[in-house]
Amino acid sequence: MAEPGEQLPEEVLALIFRHLPLRDRAAAARVCRTWAAAATCSTVWHNTNISCDCELEGMQPQYLSACLDHVQNLRLEFVPSREPSRLAAIELLTALAGRNPELRGLCLECRGEKRLFDSGRDVLDAVHALCRAARALRHLDLRRLPFTLDDALVLQVAHSCPELCSLFLDNSTLVGSVGPGSVLELLEACPCLRALGLHLASLSRTALEALAAPDRAPFELLALRCACPEDARASPLPNEAWAELSRRHPGLAVELELEPALPAESVTRVLQPAVPVAALRLSLSGDTVGPVRFAACHYAATLRALEVRAAASAELDAALEELAERCVGLREVHCFCVVRPSVLHAFRTHCPRLRSYTLKLTREPHPWRPTLVA
Repeated sequence: MAEPGEQLPEEVLALIFRHLPLRDRAAAARVCRTWAAAATCSTVWHNTNISCDCELEGMQPQYLSACLDHVQNLRLEFVPSREPSRLAAIELLTALAGRNPELRGLCLECRGEKRLFDSGRDVLDAVHALCRAARALRHLDLRRLPFTLDDALVLQVAHSCPELCSLFLDNSTLVGSVGPGSVLELLEACPCLRALGLHLASLSRTALEALAAPDRAPFELLALRCACPEDARASPLPNEAWAELSRRHPGLAVELELEPALPAESVTRVLQPAVPVAALRLSLSGDTVGPVRFAACHYAATLRALEVRAAASAELDAALEELAERCVGLREVHCFCVVRPSVLHAFRTHCPRLRSYTLKLTREPHPWRPTLVA
C-alpha cells in the first residue's frame, strides 16, 4: 500500500505544512516517513509562530527540539499569569539559546494580565540568555512584553548582536528604566540598525545626532511612546536636531504615542514642527484639540495614520475637519468618540488614500470596528 505522502513531492508537502499550527505539524510528522521528512525540513520552520498556552501541550519534546535548529524567525505567544504557559515559554527560549545561534528574529507577545508585582525576571533572564547566544539576531520585538526593560538588556543586545536591524522596547510598562546612555551605546555598536522603538525618556539629543551622522546607514522608523512619569520629565529634544535628522534620512517615519501620563506642557515639548510624524496616537487626559490642530499645521506632508481617544466636542470636530483638509495623504483615522457627520464627510472627501477609518456618528457598543474603504 502506498504511503499517504507518496502522491506529493516533499517540497509541496513542506509548503503545506509551514501553514499548519505547531501541534498539527507534530501530528503530520507521525503519519509516515515521507510526511515526517517534510514536516521537519528547514523551509517549514523558517518563520514559526508558537502559542505556549495551547500548542505545546502533548508535543513530543524530541520532535520540537530537532526542529529548533531550523527556526529563523520566531513569534512566541504566552500568558504570563498561567504558570504552564510561562514555563513553556522560558523552556523554549532557553532551548533556543542552547541550540540555535542562527536565529534572525524574535517577537514575544503576552496575552492577558500579568500578576501584580510580577517583575518577569525569569522571562527576562531567558531573553538575556538568548540574546547572548544568538549573535546573528537582526530583529527583536518586545513591545508586547509587560515587564520593565532595563539598561542591562539593551547593553546585552548591543554587545552580542552587531547585525541588529530593528529593536522595539516601547512596551506598556509604567516605569521607564532604559537610559539614554545605553541607547547611545546601542547605536554605536549596531551600525545597521534602521528601526527603533523606545520610551521618550530613553532618547536624547546626542542619540538623534548619532543617527544623523554622515556615515550612518539609512534609518527608517523611530517609534516613541510617552506613557510613564519618566517620559513626562524627559529633556526636550530640540527642533533643530529633528530637522537635521530628517535631512539626513528623508525617508524616516516617526510614530508618536502620547498617553494620559503626559501633562500638557510635556505635549508641547514633544510635538516639534520638524518631526516627520507618520503615525500619531493621542490618548491624553488634557487638551486634545491643540495637538490635532498642531498636526494639521505641521505634519500634513508626512501623517499617514491618526488615532484619537478623547471626549466628543465641537472644537475637536472642527480640528479634525481642518486636519482632513490638510493631511490628504492619510490612510487611517480612528476617533474613539462620536463625531458629527461633517467630520466623516471631510475625511472621505479630502483623503483619497484613506483605507480604514473609525468615525462613529452615534454611540455603539464596544468594541468599535473600523470601516474598510474599498
